[in-house]
Amino acid sequence: MNNTDFTPLLLDWYRRNARDLPWRRTRDPYCVWVSEIMLQQTRVAAVIGYYARFLDAFPTVDALADASEEQLLSLWQGLGYYSRARNLYRAAREIKARGGFPETYDELRALPGVGAYTAGAIASAAFGLRTPAVDGNVLRVMSRLTDNHGDILSPSVRREIEAEVLKRFPESPGDARIFNQALMELGATVCVPNAPPKCERCPVSAHCLARERGTAEALPVRAAKKARRAEARTVLVLCRGNCVALRKRPGRGLLAGLWEFPNADGALSEAEVTKLLSSWGLSPVDWYQKLSAKHIFTHIEWHMTGYVLSVTGGDTQQFTWADADALRTYAVPSAFARFREAASARISEADDV
Repeated sequence: MNNTDFTPLLLDWYRRNARDLPWRRTRDPYCVWVSEIMLQQTRVAAVIGYYARFLDAFPTVDALADASEEQLLSLWQGLGYYSRARNLYRAAREIKARGGFPETYDELRALPGVGAYTAGAIASAAFGLRTPAVDGNVLRVMSRLTDNHGDILSPSVRREIEAEVLKRFPESPGDARIFNQALMELGATVCVPNAPPKCERCPVSAHCLARERGTAEALPVRAAKKARRAEARTVLVLCRGNCVALRKRPGRGLLAGLWEFPNADGALSEAEVTKLLSSWGLSPVDWYQKLSAKHIFTHIEWHMTGYVLSVTGGDTQQFTWADADALRTYAVPSAFARFREAASARISEADDV
C-alpha cells in the first residue's frame, strides 16, 4: 500500500460530497479571510449567519477599515473571542494602507491575528498556493493516515504533520485551492472527533495506516489540558426608569474594551450588594429577580449570581445608562447573555408603565 497517493481520491470525493458553505463559493481573499477568522474556535453553523451579516455591513476590506471599532464589535456580538474582531480591524487598516490584499504566505502571516493555519488557508483557497493549513481536523486525519502517535499539541508534531500534508499537496492551482478544505471536510464529516472514525465511508481508507494497524480509535494523541479555574462573580442589572447600567471593561485582559453589567468578585448576598451600591453612590429600591448563570472561557469558568433591582442615587461616571435602543447597540459579550435578556425584559416592562 502506498500511503502517499490518496490525493486524487480525496479531491474527487470532496467535489462530490462537500457541504455547500458560502465562503467556499468565492476566491475573494477578503471573504476567505473573514470566514477563517470567524471559524476559529467556532462551529460552522454558528458562523454562517454572522458571515452573511458581516459582509452585508462591510463588503470590502476598505469598508471594514473605514468602520468604527464600536460598529465592528456590535456586529460581532455573540460570536465571542473578541480579540479576533480587533485583529481583523487592525489588519484591514494595514491592508488598506498598503493598497491591496497580500498575496503570499509570508505577507499574510504578518497580518495581526493571522497565524500559520489562517495564512495557509487563505493562500491556498484564494490564490491556489501550495501551503498547508493544519487545524484540529487535519491533525486528526493526518495522525490516522500516517499512524502518528505524537502529541498533536506539540509544535514539533504539528510541523511533522504540515510536512506530510505538503508531500501530498497537488501541483495545479485549481486542486491546491481545495486540498486543505478537502482534508478539513474529511475530518469534520468522516474522520470525526469524539467518536469512532467512519472508515466504511472514508474515500481514502485503503491508504490509512492506522486503520490497517488497528490504531485509528486511539488517535490522535493529545496531552491532557489543565483544568479551568472557577471564579464566582456577582452581576448586577441596575435599573433606573427605562434604562440599565453598563460600564466598559478595561482595554487589556479578558473581554477587553467590551461593555458589561456592573459586577464584582464573589457570590454576594443582598446585604453585601447594598454595601457595594453605597460605595457607588446608589441605593436599592426594589429587588426584582435573582439569577444564576455560568460561562466557560478557555481557561476560566465564571459562576455568576445575578440580581435585577431598581436603584436611586446620583450619577456616577463609571456607568452608562442605556435604554432599549442603546442596549441593542453596545457590544455586550455573550458571557452576560442571561443578564442582557433580563435587562431587556425589565426595560420593556418599564416602557409599558
